[in-house]
Amino acid sequence: MVINRRNFLTTTIAGGLAATILLSSCRLKVKEQLYTKLDEAIKKPVLKSNLFSDPVIIETVELLNYKNNYICRVRSKDGAEGFSFGNDKMNSLYPIFVKRVQPFFIGKDARNLEAMLDEVYVYKSNYKLQSVALWVPIATLEFAILDMLGRIANQTIGQLIGEIYNPEIRVYQANSERGISAEETVELIQKQLEVSQAKAIKFKIGGRMSQPEYPQGRTEKLIPLVRKTFGDDMNISADSNGSYNVEEAIRIGKIMEEYSYVFYEEPVPFDWYEETKQVSDALNIPLAGGEQEGSLRNFRWLLANDAIQIAQADMFYFGGMIRSMKVARMAETLGKVHTPHVSNIGYVYMLHFISAIPNAGPYHELKTPFNDEMSFECKTSTLLPKDGVVKVPTDPGLGILFDPDFITKHRVVNC
Repeated sequence: MVINRRNFLTTTIAGGLAATILLSSCRLKVKEQLYTKLDEAIKKPVLKSNLFSDPVIIETVELLNYKNNYICRVRSKDGAEGFSFGNDKMNSLYPIFVKRVQPFFIGKDARNLEAMLDEVYVYKSNYKLQSVALWVPIATLEFAILDMLGRIANQTIGQLIGEIYNPEIRVYQANSERGISAEETVELIQKQLEVSQAKAIKFKIGGRMSQPEYPQGRTEKLIPLVRKTFGDDMNISADSNGSYNVEEAIRIGKIMEEYSYVFYEEPVPFDWYEETKQVSDALNIPLAGGEQEGSLRNFRWLLANDAIQIAQADMFYFGGMIRSMKVARMAETLGKVHTPHVSNIGYVYMLHFISAIPNAGPYHELKTPFNDEMSFECKTSTLLPKDGVVKVPTDPGLGILFDPDFITKHRVVNC
């Protein structure tokens, strides 16, 4: 055959197209296999319902309020009780709890809690409230049920949802200040470390969700200043709360890499999934994300596509420990870690959750005092760090006993 320019181009293009199709087919097959493994992690049961030989029928569910505090109380027909702290967002979300979540659980067998979390999502079309509006009320109730089940079975919450890998938790000192100078931020961190003695730090950079930073240039000054101040042995991370576009996020990330930071949290707005991956692909520093995420399916994508290397499901915002455990298991399948975001009172639940996962990050967020107004006793832990380490409570359930006199000050919330 005489090879002319047309034949050569036709042959070359056809060969290249065939190779591209073959490569795409191989990648698709690998991705399908990966998703299959993640789906298996999601489907694996979390709650150890086999610990309960008899039904645990939920007879009452109450949301109690006193000042700005909310407590959920559940009781079984046999008289068992469980309590949980309510997240501060319950001030806005209590109607959803009372009207859309609470009624579903009354009369149900608490041993079926895991299935009920899927069912309540559909109940009264609750899925239309996806994210914090729905998952905070559901998490609040789930925590109370787990507390009750733990007391019945004489098991900690961690033992109900996994094995105990971490009886003690190393914490990082979180600093949430923005709008002050780099020097002032460092001074605040120094004062916080005097109390916690933590060996890790995380602080805020940028302006939050694409807002301008103030003072201007703070981040570029703060990143090297924190490393210089606290030395090479300090574990340091930073959280932008979605402050940047892709180009700027990469620029800031490279500065963090220069100063050996250990992770970079939410470099772009949390729902910019493709952009998060672009930043991840351009940097060597691990990206952390998922604080705002309410979807298992989205976590599945973020992990499978290596958009994040550290999962950060918030147990309140994501709907409880059982759903968060499924995220941790997906991360574990891919050799990644789970370092949950903590929203104020969620600190106590974080301790139990981290106790029960094998792929916990090395340090976890310290939130103390997490609520000065609550009156309770924890006999097996101070809940405070000693030399940067917090002991996980070992009494049944949450391991916390509310002061009965404090409970009586509350009123039952009705809508």
